[in-house]
Amino acid sequence: MLLLCYSKCTTCNKAKKWLQENGIHYKNREIKENNPSVEELKKWHELSGLPLKRFFNTSGQVYKALGLKDKLKEMTEEEQYELLATDGMLVKRPLLINGNKIYIGFKEKEWEELR
Repeated sequence: MLLLCYSKCTTCNKAKKWLQENGIHYKNREIKENNPSVEELKKWHELSGLPLKRFFNTSGQVYKALGLKDKLKEMTEEEQYELLATDGMLVKRPLLINGNKIYIGFKEKEWEELR
């Protein structure tokens, strides 16, 4: 299991604590220092079955500073993958990859199935 998160993110820290309390082993990857590649993003997006927009940290400062709320609609998927791969802070977190299952954000009820 791979957990991509940002150490200063309270939600990420809650997710880590929950995983530890439930005895779930994972590999931690700091998303700001080691952001996902285009190839990883494509694979995870495909596995998730979710709209690509869900992978964007829409409440983040970088997202807002770039004015992506309106720009995303005009971008191709390829352009969106490329953009996400440029800055880990654009990616919604935590991002948990468990085999073929992708969890975006920490929702304890969804993560219960990991136990």
